[in-house]
Amino acid sequence: MNPQTLKIDGARLLQRLRDLGRFGALEGGGTNRLALSDADRAARDWTVAQMQALDMAVSVDAIGNVVATYAGTEALPPVMTGSHIDTVRTGGLYDGNYGVMAGLEVVATLRDAGLRPRRPIQVAFFTNEEGARFQPDMLGSLVLVGGLPLQEALAVPAVDNGARLGDELQRIGYAGSAPVGRPVVDSFVELHIEQGPVLEQQATAIGVVEGVQGICWMEFTFDGTSNHAGTTPMALRHDAGECAMRTAVFVAELVARYGGRQLGTVGALQIRPNLINVIPNQAVMTVDLRNTDGQRLRNAQAEVLAFARAMALRSGVQFQHRQLADFAPVAFDADLVASVERHARAQGLSTLRMPSGAGHDAQMLARVCPTAMVFVPSAGGLSHNVREHTAPEQLEQGANVLLQVLLERAGR
Repeated sequence: MNPQTLKIDGARLLQRLRDLGRFGALEGGGTNRLALSDADRAARDWTVAQMQALDMAVSVDAIGNVVATYAGTEALPPVMTGSHIDTVRTGGLYDGNYGVMAGLEVVATLRDAGLRPRRPIQVAFFTNEEGARFQPDMLGSLVLVGGLPLQEALAVPAVDNGARLGDELQRIGYAGSAPVGRPVVDSFVELHIEQGPVLEQQATAIGVVEGVQGICWMEFTFDGTSNHAGTTPMALRHDAGECAMRTAVFVAELVARYGGRQLGTVGALQIRPNLINVIPNQAVMTVDLRNTDGQRLRNAQAEVLAFARAMALRSGVQFQHRQLADFAPVAFDADLVASVERHARAQGLSTLRMPSGAGHDAQMLARVCPTAMVFVPSAGGLSHNVREHTAPEQLEQGANVLLQVLLERAGR
């Protein structure tokens, strides 16, 4: 059999995605499967069973990352693929899940054909990629590559109930023994939905991802003084809420001023005591800044932080700042990126070279091995939404590109 003519089983891939979507299912077709929750444990158990059914050797490391290995003909550093299976509270069926299930479908296809490449192929899912329950995001892959000390990661508290990450790993049975910090990997290729509108708008089948934009997450806390909204003159107020809202406006104005690929979002805002006739005594807000240009991202971060501090000083309120995530832009391996493009075009698929707007585990693996990503379109650009959707034929096309890229890489 000519490996270049191999095709994945699209129906089997779709069924696995539907089956995985049962864990933490929401009305409307989405999922709520926060990292290390009971729903995540059930999804992990099911996915591990799928791996074992393909005769893959499964290991769990000390931060809960799961890696399954399909043996090659030689004991060489493996080619890895995969993504994550945790979701945000309003997640869809495809974000992360697609990359893991497509990796298993590649192995199933090779197994059905009786083929084993020279190098082993690994399929992984990483702990807490979303950052919706523990921060920072991409925590599991960051620990794997040595970018965050294990003990520091295990001590991170959950944002919902304060539980330590290490305790939650123990609770769900995924505190593994495999080491972290020095992975031996030949290369890593992650297949993912775009999570944006570009491919659909340009009627393009495959996004050839050249890198990931930098990400800066900050949390600001303003502490002022509660007082009566009707009796306290504006000039005598210490209004924490006003500080937060003016900072949010500054973020929007900064993004417009910078232009280009600068993005800015105030995604969370909590005001206390949150009463209509009471001046807020506390406001806690988050700021998400992203750019493919590392220097401009650092400049934006410095500007927003300086404005927030100045606003607090002017208003007579206390100010605290926490850095929740700080990742520089990442450029992927040129040869591996070219391989993705070549194999997509060989299958008659249109391609577009593009950056990734979202953070991905691939950017962490890029610290230790050649890395690339493959994107397929997202209908309406929707993601982190129960209506997240990619057409079945597009899911199949992406998985077939992944199959050929992995075969080429693992055959070296």
